[in-house]
Amino acid sequence: MTAIVVLGFANAGPDPNAVNRWRARIAVRTARRYEAAGDTAIIVCCGGAVRGAFPEADLLETAVRRLGWTDAVRKDRDSVSTWENIANARPMIDAADRVVICSNGLHAAKGRTYLRRQDAHLASKLAPALDYRVGELLWAKPVFAAVGIWKLLRTRRST
Repeated sequence: MTAIVVLGFANAGPDPNAVNRWRARIAVRTARRYEAAGDTAIIVCCGGAVRGAFPEADLLETAVRRLGWTDAVRKDRDSVSTWENIANARPMIDAADRVVICSNGLHAAKGRTYLRRQDAHLASKLAPALDYRVGELLWAKPVFAAVGIWKLLRTRRST
């Protein structure tokens, strides 16, 4: 079984924003890839109500369901940071054979770094996501790259 952990993004409204829809697409296409290879997959949606009244996990579930995902979804509706996303997802993914972190590239790298710090056993099960598509959310990638590099460097300095 492959656990697909999708990290939420701050979302003020009642509907998934463009970034959460993008992350949901990454999660669903990754899950479908592992299923096509004969595995089963669960999607774990992470995120509390950070910027609005609706937990990011609920908004992510809405997005994956709109993409046609009908299989298992588990949710962490309480976390307010990437560190907490990973911590709260761990009990839901402990039995997985593979663990995939889905987000934009540098944010996913941050999530993998946090998993390595929190649980070496689960980190040994990390597998790749289908997180890059040419032209997908092109307008946002430079911003995510700049912010992601800055945050990833801060994360690595705190070791």
